Amino acid sequence: MLLLAVSIVVSLTIGSSGISVRDVWGILLHQLPWLSDNQTSYSPGEIAIVTQVRLSRVLLAVLVGACLALAGTGFQGVLRNPLADPYTLGVASGSSVGAAFIILFGLQTVLGMWTIPLVAFGTGTVTLLGVFWLSRNKGVMHIETLILSGVIIQSFLGAFVSFMVSMSEGVVNQILFWLMGSLAMRSWENVYMLIPFLALGFPLLLAYGQSLNLFVLGERHAAHLGINVERTKLVVLISSTLLTAAAVSVSGVIGFVGLVVPHLIRLLVGPDYRLITPLSAIGGGVFVLWADTLARMALTPKEIPLGVVTALIGAPFFAYLLHRRKMKQGGTL
Repeated sequence: MLLLAVSIVVSLTIGSSGISVRDVWGILLHQLPWLSDNQTSYSPGEIAIVTQVRLSRVLLAVLVGACLALAGTGFQGVLRNPLADPYTLGVASGSSVGAAFIILFGLQTVLGMWTIPLVAFGTGTVTLLGVFWLSRNKGVMHIETLILSGVIIQSFLGAFVSFMVSMSEGVVNQILFWLMGSLAMRSWENVYMLIPFLALGFPLLLAYGQSLNLFVLGERHAAHLGINVERTKLVVLISSTLLTAAAVSVSGVIGFVGLVVPHLIRLLVGPDYRLITPLSAIGGGVFVLWADTLARMALTPKEIPLGVVTALIGAPFFAYLLHRRKMKQGGTL
């Protein structure tokens, strides 16, 4: 929590607008009801930059990171695989199809700023239902079939997104920018949109922490110990997927957060999901916040897509995990 607080403070004070650290915190303190007054030396532009742009973006980065990291924790717990992440079931590709379709046909303004998030969330949820339908056999959902179904649907939808990108002309850059992930041009409405999903998903995953601990023993042993295996898988997978779809619908596709953060937390505190779950939410917020700060400041005034930064960090870490896993298995995957 201290690391998260320090990260928020530092990120708020860093920017390309030339506002000093003293002015940034003077503006923020001026917004408090008991410290505000009608006379202020700050311009409306400076106040808008700090309160409407920086503060909302910092909080959105924390929420997106928390959602993706929590989703990764849920997937890794249910699938019993530390290499699983929120994109295992193809939800990101499903959300991308909806967003790319809306952008391609110029329908972004049908429901205002909510158009792309709502459509992306809807197509991501439909993708989840499709994976569940494809993987169930006589009412039972096997992990291997679930993963295979997710890979199949993700590949198909990824090809469909690539097809729409190839068909687009004037909006190709807009589609690609969304697919690379970014928190630019977001506002407080996006923050308010994510809060209910996090408020619902976090307690659910936390409540199933002990069940996920028993999943390590295998589904049969977990069932013998009194765990309702099918209900646990369904609740955790739905919660994780909805968190992923909500985050992706706001920020675009941001990979590796759900892979890197839970694994690092597991290395620090051990395999207890009652600890991994809350700490992953905090760690995810810190990770995405620093990645977004780097994305907007590294090549100022040009901004790097957030998904590019997380991939540059996450891909080498993923390679390290594969190498470590190979060494544990005697040099073979």
